[in-house]
Amino acid sequence: MSVVPADVLPGGALAGAQAATGPAELGPRARLWPSLAAVYRAQLSRARVARIPLLFVATFQSVGIMILMRGVVDGGGEARAVVAGSAVLVVAFVALNLLAQYFGQLRASGGLDHYATLPVPPAAVVLGAAGAYASFTVPGTVVTAVFGCVLFGLPLAHLWVLAAVIPLAGAALAGLGAALGLLAPRPELATLLGQLGMSAALLLGVLPAERMPEAVRFARDLLPSTYGVEAFARTFGQEPDWARVLGDLAVCGFVGVISLAVATWAYRRAAVR
Repeated sequence: MSVVPADVLPGGALAGAQAATGPAELGPRARLWPSLAAVYRAQLSRARVARIPLLFVATFQSVGIMILMRGVVDGGGEARAVVAGSAVLVVAFVALNLLAQYFGQLRASGGLDHYATLPVPPAAVVLGAAGAYASFTVPGTVVTAVFGCVLFGLPLAHLWVLAAVIPLAGAALAGLGAALGLLAPRPELATLLGQLGMSAALLLGVLPAERMPEAVRFARDLLPSTYGVEAFARTFGQEPDWARVLGDLAVCGFVGVISLAVATWAYRRAAVR
């Protein structure tokens, strides 16, 4: 004969207490910044091994472009455009191209369902992944900028402005890359769009604007990375116009906010399908 405690029976004390208190309350919703930090650390540790070789490829690509352009460009404003565009191209390769591929594959493989089950705001997922990918661009961008300055004889005094150019241009390009990957119906199309975006950053960012037709200059003004390139290129002058530098950085940051907002909307749209 077994003895069953009375508090586990339907009419017992425990059941009565649960009935009196009602259903259990859910925990508080996860806040944005702690969730963003958690996603950022997870993405950074996940992509560290896989993305470092690609970072070397991006840096080598930009350095090779500057060496080729050295035989065509002697100095002056054209040299400034080549060095600034090549440095920001490293950001475009990682933040735009690779992030478009990542979100395209994540959507195709059902990985968005995993994030949808977590109590994490959609903005934290997009911003965390974008920040992690943009972080990998810092060493390559600095190496490219220093090599370009030495190659073309440009001053190194204002390289500290990269501390603002990298995150602002990275945010704009990462938001664009994430949106392309999430909106593309197939991962192959996301890869293609990422490659086209990086090619646009290469052709419109590295080549001097003075040699471009008017229609191409208009397309260049629509590219988010253009304002980061312009801000960095202006610092190579004898007396930089810091007001225009800050203006270009402000435009780059504004475009970054818009592109990340579009990427967050694209994430919500893709996660519910």
